[in-house]
Amino acid sequence: MSKRALKRQLREGAFDAGQFEGDDKVRRLPLDRGWSPLGGHHGHANEDREQGYLKTIKAKSPGQEELIKAIDDKNLVMALGPAGTGKTYLAIAKAVEALESGRVGRIVLSRPAVEAGESIGFLPGDAEDKLAPYLRPLYDALSDRLSMKRVRALMAEGAIEIAPVGFMRGRTLNNAFVVIDEAQNCTYVQLKMLLTRLGWHSTMVVTGDPNQSDLLPEISGLASVAQKLEEVGNIAVVRLAERDIVRHPLVAEMLGVL
Repeated sequence: MSKRALKRQLREGAFDAGQFEGDDKVRRLPLDRGWSPLGGHHGHANEDREQGYLKTIKAKSPGQEELIKAIDDKNLVMALGPAGTGKTYLAIAKAVEALESGRVGRIVLSRPAVEAGESIGFLPGDAEDKLAPYLRPLYDALSDRLSMKRVRALMAEGAIEIAPVGFMRGRTLNNAFVVIDEAQNCTYVQLKMLLTRLGWHSTMVVTGDPNQSDLLPEISGLASVAQKLEEVGNIAVVRLAERDIVRHPLVAEMLGVL
């Protein structure tokens, strides 16, 4: 190579990719993804998960297996348990499955907008913008089952609706899969209103952790509602425990001492 050509390469960075062909010193190292809730550890987490959206739902604990069966068998299911047990994820995954198979015509996701020590009044934008942070976990669960492009398309045509609890009053939800998330932040009156939204050919799953309410203990209605509904044969109340936690193992250890 001439000195002029070498100077041009150094000045412009105009290297020929062919120079590096056959160079076995340049290798792409495998990524160590660490612990995975789907099994495996230190780089082996992907052995049982394809690099794409999971189309099948697989229970990772006895409690999750009970919850999946309850959703398949009952029109109203209450899933109670600590953080990280997969309550919301499984409910939304089953909702997506029902929508994609044509068993329901739409998905309705709702959660209460409760200020847990923070204030949203200062946030910019209209009411929808202020409520967006509260509804974000539902978008995250949806995007794990569907691509965001598909989620946006389904929302645009009304097949997926995400709304705070306050917007549910006065409605009848027919031919829908309804998920009420973070129900421990609902009062008894709110939960009674939500449960009576259930219409024909619909399934409703209510998720929450009675021990993690942002309301005062006597105001949250989840525990008392679940206790009363356990006596109704056509309603399933599934209680998940610490052994069902599928988040990082530290979550279970922390909840054991906090």
